[in-house]
Amino acid sequence: MNITPGKLWGIRRLADDQGRFKMLAMDQTGPIVNPIKAVRGLDHAPYADVSAVKRLLGKHLAPKASAVLIDPPLGYAAAVDGLSPRKGLLVATEWATWEVTETGRKSRNIPGWDPSVIRRIGGDAVKVNLWYRSDVSADVKDHQLAYLDSVKQACRENDIPFVLEFLVYPFPSETAEAFAARRVELVLQALGDVDAMNPDGVDVYKLEPPTEVINVPDPHGPQATAVQARFDQVSAGVSRPWVLLSAGATPQDFIRLLTYAFRAGANGYLAGRAIWAAAFSRFPDLAAMETELAGQAPALVDELNALTDAHATPWMDHRAWQDGIEMAPSGEHFAPAYGHFAQTGSVVPQ
Repeated sequence: MNITPGKLWGIRRLADDQGRFKMLAMDQTGPIVNPIKAVRGLDHAPYADVSAVKRLLGKHLAPKASAVLIDPPLGYAAAVDGLSPRKGLLVATEWATWEVTETGRKSRNIPGWDPSVIRRIGGDAVKVNLWYRSDVSADVKDHQLAYLDSVKQACRENDIPFVLEFLVYPFPSETAEAFAARRVELVLQALGDVDAMNPDGVDVYKLEPPTEVINVPDPHGPQATAVQARFDQVSAGVSRPWVLLSAGATPQDFIRLLTYAFRAGANGYLAGRAIWAAAFSRFPDLAAMETELAGQAPALVDELNALTDAHATPWMDHRAWQDGIEMAPSGEHFAPAYGHFAQTGSVVPQ
């Protein structure tokens, strides 16, 4: 399979030296903003609060990650100067900017943000959360597919990897209980459409667990076979490397979910709340939050990383690359520089 130089380098930056993804998510909107609003009794989350939280997450957890996922409006400005340049940097293009309709959500970029900007500010890869349900109206589905194609094209033009996340969600008319009862069904339907939506241009998938995320059955217990079959079904339908998201699971539940995912061939994780939710519950006591982030949270990351080292498949061993990695040209816009270098030994075109 061909891969361009920029995409290859970016994927390598996201993974550890053995090709396994151990990525920390700190781009969340609701899970961080809403609790701060509630504690402060405001209709907004003060920037000082959000930035303080994200700086602490980056300070104490990023050193153990292979890469960090941050959002442009808050995470980048608040935390990037505290992140090690030795870690990969994954930046989202969308952040609470979707349009809600009665028949589905429509994703869109943050105004002024796109893969070209992410490339210029030092991002190693672009991440998109594509809200997706198979039962949306035709206009919503058309919008989502067009948006997906536009990001793919922009990533190609800027030679930067594209990490695509699929998330199901409730319609405005659905109760929380009704959505919860259908979530697993909706996830399986959505993930069944992943490759049908044309994977060309997508480099890594970030996927939801195709099972309940609370009281996850023991991977070595009597209920494991049915759960494992769902993960195997998902993995068989995905022709790109993939990582598992934590979906707000408890640490113990996430460890169980990862075990199933790694058995199915997952290449790592991209998780946030399962790692730092307990510490964040201490807000607004930032000192107590930092104590927990410096103590228990890193130990959990160590456990996740040990599990990943032992059982995750390196991304270059995914079946998409079974015939080997071949370097493809980055695009015609680089050709003059390549040609000049070949003739003169200088990388600066004249």
